[in-house]
Amino acid sequence: MVRAVLIAIVTLYLGLLTVAPLVAIAVDGFGEGALVLARKMLSPEALGALSRSLLVTAIAVVFHAVAGTATALVLVRQRFVGSRLLDILVDMPLAVSPVMTGLAFIILLGRGGWLSPVLDALHLKVLFSLPGMVLATLFVTLPFVVREVSNVLKELGTEEEEAAATLGASRLACFWRITLPNIRSALTFGVTLTAARSLGEFGAVLILGGSIAGQTDTATTFVYASVEERDPISAAGMSLVLACLSSMLLLALQALKRKKEKVSWASK
Repeated sequence: MVRAVLIAIVTLYLGLLTVAPLVAIAVDGFGEGALVLARKMLSPEALGALSRSLLVTAIAVVFHAVAGTATALVLVRQRFVGSRLLDILVDMPLAVSPVMTGLAFIILLGRGGWLSPVLDALHLKVLFSLPGMVLATLFVTLPFVVREVSNVLKELGTEEEEAAATLGASRLACFWRITLPNIRSALTFGVTLTAARSLGEFGAVLILGGSIAGQTDTATTFVYASVEERDPISAAGMSLVLACLSSMLLLALQALKRKKEKVSWASK
């Protein structure tokens, strides 16, 4: 009896927080028919905003796949003064509000900011442009690849790499032939989480990008602008698109987890 009650409570809890909002968005989006919704989503404004979100997400995934793996290797394999502080800083984006992050970068990079003389000398425009949107997304997605890869590296140890080195393998060869195959699943997990987080980022992108229509608006800021303009169908439609993309990423994660569990079970 107690077990059935607990299951019912958990199901109701998760349903109200996840399924109910998605159903409400779907009902609102299709309220005037699928054709109206499709026309809204195929408009140049909607397609432009979605394409910018996908572009920023792709840049974040590629960047963190490389820089995140390198950071994890340094934090796990190297010992140096300040390594503990760097390890703490990796988790900073999880604790800091994205809106505060956007404000901090404006203070650094905005007109009269600390780094504005350098940007002016290089003729670089960061704020209210694509670089600002990318910078905001890179910050909020920093921990995912680093943490996933770091955890696996700690479990693996260095025995295989040391054995390969004694046989004459270079560091690069050890990485490509031993380290990378061992961390491939963790890296895939990390970049998938990075993609999901990038697609849903709003606060920092809104502040650093400015949500300029047709230039720096993204899928999330498009939803915000549609709500402000009393266009619920466009807002619900873009929300459904984002929900579908995120669901696909989550399904991919679950498939990877099942595959990893099967491999682990088979190896035993």
